[in-house]
Amino acid sequence: MADLVGLLVRFARTLRAEGVAIGPGDVLTYCASVATLDPTDLADLYWGGRIALVTRHSDVETYDRVFEEFFLGTGDDGGDLLELLLRAEPEAETTLETVAPDPGDDERPDEETTLGLMASDVETLSTRAFAECTDDELETLRRIMSRIRLRPPLRRTRRTRAARRGRRPDLRATVRRGMRTHGELVELRYRRRRVRPRPLVLILDISGSMADYSRALLQFAHSAQRGARFRVEVFCFGTRLTYLTPSLRTRSPDEALARAADLVVDWEGGTRIGHAVDEFVRRWGRRGMARGGIVVVCSDGLDRGDPELLESAMQKLSRLCHRVVWTNPHVVTGGRGAPRTVGMLVAEPYVDVLLSGRDLGSLDELAALLPELG
Repeated sequence: MADLVGLLVRFARTLRAEGVAIGPGDVLTYCASVATLDPTDLADLYWGGRIALVTRHSDVETYDRVFEEFFLGTGDDGGDLLELLLRAEPEAETTLETVAPDPGDDERPDEETTLGLMASDVETLSTRAFAECTDDELETLRRIMSRIRLRPPLRRTRRTRAARRGRRPDLRATVRRGMRTHGELVELRYRRRRVRPRPLVLILDISGSMADYSRALLQFAHSAQRGARFRVEVFCFGTRLTYLTPSLRTRSPDEALARAADLVVDWEGGTRIGHAVDEFVRRWGRRGMARGGIVVVCSDGLDRGDPELLESAMQKLSRLCHRVVWTNPHVVTGGRGAPRTVGMLVAEPYVDVLLSGRDLGSLDELAALLPELG
């Protein structure tokens, strides 16, 4: 805690050196506010300091610039990064909570008993397939996944915004600024292209062949949607496509899965991937849900539908969205080992990234890959 207070005090001194009027009471208020917030959350640090330390509107620009340089270590192009990080929470650290067994009458709570967590080691559990996990291990994985926070893939829009630095000069803002100095253009103003997060669409296979993985994938989808500060849409399919986003908008994972189970009528049934993808493109994708977005299909590729319909639907989907990601529980790390099923043979030419979806480590790989797909 002392290190955190020292960090905040140094930040306040840096602001004071840049001309922001800050008193000792303002610094104490800032430290007290951060103590009640999450000090690892960049948004909490930013807004806590802006409310406690900035008392004049003219100091907001200086505060933003110093905050970028102090906490992000960015240069001239850090404004877009700051703008996006304030909307998206940092990715959660996934730690496994385990409890050592209570010592009996003939046992001592020695170091070996306290640290004897080999069966529940985080690394071992993260690489174990969902189909091989016991009920207790699945419950532990569910607690871990509830803390997952996805970073959005980003795109640069054609719209611009005012900026202190950049490559495109803003003549109107420069002249307006010069009017304060009697026409002397002391400081140039610029414009910079805005950055927006891309939407994310999850299409989950809940057919019989995916029964060992579908519930874990739904848990991941619920955590991704609840913790994201950008648009996340969730669908599931067996023989028909079901829109699950409204059902998953609840804090309780158990309630979310119960709502999804009540809504889905083809749970652990057959599979028609082509019909589901085609319905998504026609009913939702073309209306803007998938335009410029990242579409993640979670399926093993075992399809009982028409291969021509699947090929046509995947071709339309690849043209409509920015990237198509396919996770297959039978694929090993690195995209190798995919079974040569008809569905995978037809869909693979239109897939940009092929990943495994068999364990927690593969889902973590997907979460780490998303920001790079922008």
